[in-house]
Amino acid sequence: MSARQLDEKSYHEFRTFLEQQCGIVLGENKQYLVKSRLAPLMAKFGIASLGELVTKTLSPVERQLRAAVIDAMTTNETLWFRDDYPFKLLKSKLLPDFANRKTPVKIWSAASSSGQEPYSIAMSVLEYQQANPGAFPRGVQVVGTDISTTMLEHCKYGHYDSLALARGLSAERKRQFFESGDNGMLKVKQHVKSMVSFRPLNLLNSYSLMGRFDIVFCRNVLIYFSPEIKSQIIGQIHGVLNNDGYLFLGASESLSGLNQNFNMIRCNPGIVYQKR
Repeated sequence: MSARQLDEKSYHEFRTFLEQQCGIVLGENKQYLVKSRLAPLMAKFGIASLGELVTKTLSPVERQLRAAVIDAMTTNETLWFRDDYPFKLLKSKLLPDFANRKTPVKIWSAASSSGQEPYSIAMSVLEYQQANPGAFPRGVQVVGTDISTTMLEHCKYGHYDSLALARGLSAERKRQFFESGDNGMLKVKQHVKSMVSFRPLNLLNSYSLMGRFDIVFCRNVLIYFSPEIKSQIIGQIHGVLNNDGYLFLGASESLSGLNQNFNMIRCNPGIVYQKR
C-alpha cells in the first residue's frame, strides 16, 4: 500500500469522524475523494502517509490538523448567481414582499463557501433598489456562514481572481460591483461588502445565536447529509425564519419527507418554500 492510500479500517474511522463533526456522509467507496482532498496536507504537516494523517486527525489534541482536515473536506466549488433562478425570484417575487418593511430585512446564506452566494444576494438587492428607489428604508442585512474558517477569511477579504470572476458573473456586474484589488485581482466594492457579514457556524450546532431571518438560502448542502441530519437542519432553519419567511434549497434538493411546516411554491422556473 502506498503512502497515499487508505486501508478500510482507517477509512471507516474517518467516515465516522467526519459525520460526527460536520454531518457529511461519505459513501462506501469514496477513498479517492479523501485522498485527493487530504494528500496536500501531508506535506504541509510533515506526515509520511495518509493513514498516519487520518490517525492524527482522530486525536482531539491535534486541533490545528483537525481544523485543516475539516476545511479540506467541506470546501466546495461555487460560482456567482448559481442556477440563476433563485436570484431572479428574489428580485421578482420575494423582495417586493419586504420592500416597505420598517425594520431591516435579514437574509441568511447558510453555506457561503468562498463568498459568491452572499455577495450575489447583496448585488441582487442593490439591483432591486436601483429599479425601485426608496425600497428597504431600514436596509437589508445579509449574513453568510460556513464551517470553514479559511473560507470565511476569503469571504471577508473579498478579492477574486479572473478564473473565479469568469464563473457566472456578467461584464456589467463586474463593472458595477467590483474594483481593482491586489495582485491583479478584483475586489468587491465597499457598498456591497457593507451589506454582508460573515460568521462561523457548524450546521449541526444550535442556531439560537443567529437571530431571525426573512429569507434563508441553504442550497447544495443537504445532499451531503443523512436523512436524520437533513431533518434536524431544516427544523432549525424553520425555527429561525420569521413568519411567512422563505427558504431556498438547491436545484436537486427538496423537503420531501423532511418537514411538513413549509408550503412549496412552484415558480417558472424553480421552487421556493414558505414557512407555514
